[in-house]
Amino acid sequence: MSVIDVLCGRPLPSKDEQGERLGPLAGIPVFGLDALSSAAYGPEAALALLISLGAMGVAYIVPITVSIIVLLLIVYFSYRQTIAAYPQGGGSYTVAGKNLGPFAGLLAAAALMIDYVLTAAVGISAGVGALVSAIPSLEAHTLVLCLGILVLIILVNLRGARETGVAFMIPTYLFLGTLLTTIILGVVKSVAASGHPVPIVPPAPLHPVTAMVGAWLILKAFASGCTAMTGVEAVSNGVTAFREPVVKSAQRTLTVVIGFLMVLLAGIAYLCRAYQIGATEPGPGYQSVLSQLIAAVVGRNVFYYLTIAAILLVLSLSANTAFADFPRLCRLIAEDGYLPNPLAVRGRRLVYTAGIAVLGVLSGALLILFQGVTDRLIPLYAVGAFLAFTLSQAGMVAHWKRTGGPGSRIAMLVNGLGAIATTATVIIVTVTKFRSGAWITTLLIPAILLLMYSIRRHYDQISEQIADAPPIDAGEIGKPIVVMPMFYWNKVARMGVEVALALSPEVYLLHVETHDERLEFTDRWTELIAEPARRAGLPTPKLIVIQSPYRFVINPIVEHILNLQKTMPQRQIAVIIPELVEKHWYHYFLHNQRAKWLKAALLIKGNSKIIVISVPWYLRS
Repeated sequence: MSVIDVLCGRPLPSKDEQGERLGPLAGIPVFGLDALSSAAYGPEAALALLISLGAMGVAYIVPITVSIIVLLLIVYFSYRQTIAAYPQGGGSYTVAGKNLGPFAGLLAAAALMIDYVLTAAVGISAGVGALVSAIPSLEAHTLVLCLGILVLIILVNLRGARETGVAFMIPTYLFLGTLLTTIILGVVKSVAASGHPVPIVPPAPLHPVTAMVGAWLILKAFASGCTAMTGVEAVSNGVTAFREPVVKSAQRTLTVVIGFLMVLLAGIAYLCRAYQIGATEPGPGYQSVLSQLIAAVVGRNVFYYLTIAAILLVLSLSANTAFADFPRLCRLIAEDGYLPNPLAVRGRRLVYTAGIAVLGVLSGALLILFQGVTDRLIPLYAVGAFLAFTLSQAGMVAHWKRTGGPGSRIAMLVNGLGAIATTATVIIVTVTKFRSGAWITTLLIPAILLLMYSIRRHYDQISEQIADAPPIDAGEIGKPIVVMPMFYWNKVARMGVEVALALSPEVYLLHVETHDERLEFTDRWTELIAEPARRAGLPTPKLIVIQSPYRFVINPIVEHILNLQKTMPQRQIAVIIPELVEKHWYHYFLHNQRAKWLKAALLIKGNSKIIVISVPWYLRS
């Protein structure tokens, strides 16, 4: 068994695709982790903006959370309709593209791609932040921990969707079980104490009041709290990953995810106000809001550390939602010609390997750039998600207007309300977070759009140039001029010469002579090549020796071949390149790889009249 088989699993045949599909139970860990885990950092992001209001800021978390839950409900009903209308998946990209035009679809796609990269980075950094909160001595290793978790998630996703769902099922349901238990206990204690429960472990003291309540501050807190809604679209993007009936399975998964998320958000907001828990400043003494809340309700015991461990795991693994959806989104865009074709190809485990790799590199770069600190990444967040929400809602309005049918007016009303609400939210999020980092997202979206249009233009140009080929002209087919670089005389070169003589009577052998390397077989030319060719009734190859005082080898050969083609523009030139093929990949580092460099140079500088033919020599051991 190879190393790749151990890490990624054995290849799966295409016929096993149905077996890799997910039911609602496994769909929640794969497509719901991002949404569910956002309950751990969404309320904290809002509270962090309200620190300057002290106890008043904690009081405002409830109405802010209620506003977010109302918005979440609107988006939920809209995405249920999207799943039913577009069971092939694609979410905002598909809906906007089919109903509002290609530009709207690509705009939604660019926004979603940015959101998924940030989802992966924020999820991992938030998970490590929870760990550092519980074990402060690990703070110095934040980035290393982030990158280690990223590599683990990449490897798990490369093993396939079904194995990913099974692997993440225990952490997901442990997170839900422990956090819901904490909320239920906290609410019961709060009700029993008439809304003023006594914490077992007192939370960090609230920040003294240093600012006045203002609409701008509340809007900023609302915008930060809206990060709790990221990941809501994941199920509608990945409908094709669910088993039959796909629409029902996807809708059930979405319902469970949104239901749990609303309960978590409402419970956390209520208990933060009841126990007077606010956000703490990053740095020494930092404690996450959930860490304070759990300690206040149950104390710092075994259950506390079990819950913190579950939160850490789910926050870190929430990046998996991005790894489940980003490759599928890229596949749809690539099939339309706006992203590279390899992104549309399924790998050895029936997953889109290239998309997983691209997301891994981008999120890793983001973690390194921001040193794995969640607070530095949060301001970039949510703009892309809400722009995609808005385009999806508007697209669904156009969809119902075009298709009509029973219930279409109510559906249009729901989607229209969603479009208005999410449009207002995206404006608030962009404006309030612009100076804090949202400007980066605002600039990246047109840059990605430009890149996608450039890729499509490139593919269109290729199609235009190579399509509609006429029938072959058999009258113009003749034997080519054959040129073979001769570095040394050995069995590899001997095979190349034999292939060259079989192809054409006109063969040129090129050797670049440097001070260090002189052609040792020139004295034996007649014995080794000329006489055997004559006895076989073949023309003798012509030997051309090129002097290279500066020890360059590749460039002189390429220049000679290009000059030869210019002197005989109507003739085709076949360049024979003998290659040594090693048994093991790591042996290639022991050789100079001239053959590969020569092929690359000829392909870059050559033209359609110059063809390159590899002649491999396989080593036995």
